[in-house]
Amino acid sequence: MTPADHGRDWYERAGVRGGPRRLLGDELRDGQLFFPPALVPYLDHPRVRALPGPGREALLARHLYHYLEFTAQFETRVVNRATERIAGGRSGLDLATATRLDAYRIYCDEGYHSLYSLDVVDQVSRASGITPLPYDFRPFLDRLDAVGREALPDEPLLAQLLQVVVFEMLITAILNDVPKDPRVLTLVRDVVRDHARDEGWHHAFFARFFRELWHGLTGPQRGRVARCLPGLIRSSLLPDRAPVRAALAAAGLGPTAVAEVVHDAYPRDRVDRGIRDAARHAVRLFEETGVLDVPGGRRAFETAELLQ
Repeated sequence: MTPADHGRDWYERAGVRGGPRRLLGDELRDGQLFFPPALVPYLDHPRVRALPGPGREALLARHLYHYLEFTAQFETRVVNRATERIAGGRSGLDLATATRLDAYRIYCDEGYHSLYSLDVVDQVSRASGITPLPYDFRPFLDRLDAVGREALPDEPLLAQLLQVVVFEMLITAILNDVPKDPRVLTLVRDVVRDHARDEGWHHAFFARFFRELWHGLTGPQRGRVARCLPGLIRSSLLPDRAPVRAALAAAGLGPTAVAEVVHDAYPRDRVDRGIRDAARHAVRLFEETGVLDVPGGRRAFETAELLQ
């Protein structure tokens, strides 16, 4: 599909253009779950299983809130930070107007994803009485930006463009699995399905954009980019343990128990497998583009344990 075709399609099918506002019905009263238990790594820990039912329910709700709060922040503070540069003609590339228009469409999509993510948090928390905990996105953003500053110290714009390419190429279990679980709140399944539908064509856009970006890089730039990408992938996918600790403490676990649960729930080998799985499409794009063929490229991806 060409950019022009995407444009015509977007005005009819993008969630922000034609999707309804998703509203909470009677799902809570009917006993539906806030989030798939299989996607909450600590829920089956013995310390957590020993909690009263309301405590475990609150953990599922707050895991949902964290996912949605992260989405709301990431879409505007990372994705749209770079997408606006592409749309505004300030990416450093000579882009066609059709490409810039697509970037503006994505900018609108991502703002809408942030809006309905927070809307769902508000609806569910009001109906359930389970309050969201304070969430600070800054540590994640600082970690992500630090990767770019180290690998590309003189090219902050390039680092931001790579951030959005990497993240838009990741395929997480949440987008794939939540809509399929009939036990989960219909509202939650619907908004995740809406998000996944939009992200499908965002994925295609940023794959094309990266090929054009890579083509325009110098040899030395390509080497720096190849060494930067694995760090961006890992930083994007490493578990955010601070909100988990806060949720476990709010559920009634003491500091020692919280530390034990977090340690046991995120073993290194399991985390690495999850990162490799979510990054497989991104890694395939970088292999096809030639990123791993530049000096030091393959070694950087091997060292980051991203190759199957």
